[in-house]
Amino acid sequence: SLGAAARRRALAEVASGAAGIVLGTHALLYEGVDFADLGLVVVDEQHRFGVEQRDALRAKADQPPHVLVMTATPIPRTVAMTVYGDLETSTLSQLPQGRSPIASHVVPAAEKPAFLDRAWRRLREEVAAGHQAYVVCPRIGEGPASEEEPPVDDNGRRPPMAVTEVAPLLAEGPLHGLRIGVLHGRLPADEKDAVMRSFAAGDVDVLVATTVVEVGVNVPNATVMIVLDADRFGVSQLHQLRGRVGRGSAPGLCLLVTEALEGASARERLDAVASTTDGFKLAELDLEQRREGDVLGATQSGRRSHLRLLSLLRDADLIRDARAEAIALVEEDPELARHPALAASVAALVDEERAEYLEKG
Repeated sequence: SLGAAARRRALAEVASGAAGIVLGTHALLYEGVDFADLGLVVVDEQHRFGVEQRDALRAKADQPPHVLVMTATPIPRTVAMTVYGDLETSTLSQLPQGRSPIASHVVPAAEKPAFLDRAWRRLREEVAAGHQAYVVCPRIGEGPASEEEPPVDDNGRRPPMAVTEVAPLLAEGPLHGLRIGVLHGRLPADEKDAVMRSFAAGDVDVLVATTVVEVGVNVPNATVMIVLDADRFGVSQLHQLRGRVGRGSAPGLCLLVTEALEGASARERLDAVASTTDGFKLAELDLEQRREGDVLGATQSGRRSHLRLLSLLRDADLIRDARAEAIALVEEDPELARHPALAASVAALVDEERAEYLEKG
């Protein structure tokens, strides 16, 4: 969103090396962004970038740069890379200074509607105590797409709850009298900024939003996060959304509202999210459900995997032992000259293009 003059100036400073540290969005990935001597790439919120996108920055260096990727919720492929040993990890398991613990609960709206009523009362209690709250919906709800949606999908489910539909219902119903703001991706940039400034300043009690608040939003006074249709979100998204509260001295509360019935896989996923705030445990859950994809390809999750017998979670110790053996063998015989059968198997499995993906973590 930089203006043309500011962009040209920034590009010139990056290319000349006058800018020793360059901070940017996905705009850094595009052609025309050239670095004088790129030595370190730090990718924050790594789960929001694809394999090729992360590699695009590495490719802008003359020599392979050091790469540090950071995330509270590693994607399945990243977990796989840590198991294989191709990605070294440092785990920050303590809460940052000034943060407070977050309590998480699943609200079974279909089975126990009274629980949802209690959720709204709990939100009002927090606002009455001087705090603020988020209500997150999976959909914006504007435009022709929403008008054409059937009342139920092929699985008998209604369309996901929408921000523009939920906000007025809350204002007229359980949150009547509270100051409610609306935030989603279709708002003009200046309007989005104005809404966030109002919320940060305490002029808005409840922000009804889509996942635009998932990252980069820091309002320490916000203590409640209510996610509607929580089963429509992924594990990583839920963990990131939960991280918007508990950022100040007051403890946070995250309520995952769902119509998924007890025993359903979606409900089990939500119960697991509510049971821990450990991002790596949740990443393992994500890996178990979505699989790791192909570490020798661009697929970051899913059933497409070159593994046939191994399970990354079940056989992690075996994989570590195999890696240690492989390192020792390759150090002794780099070309595998004394192991022709193994060399042939490696050549058949890992061609040059696939091998490159091991460097694209």
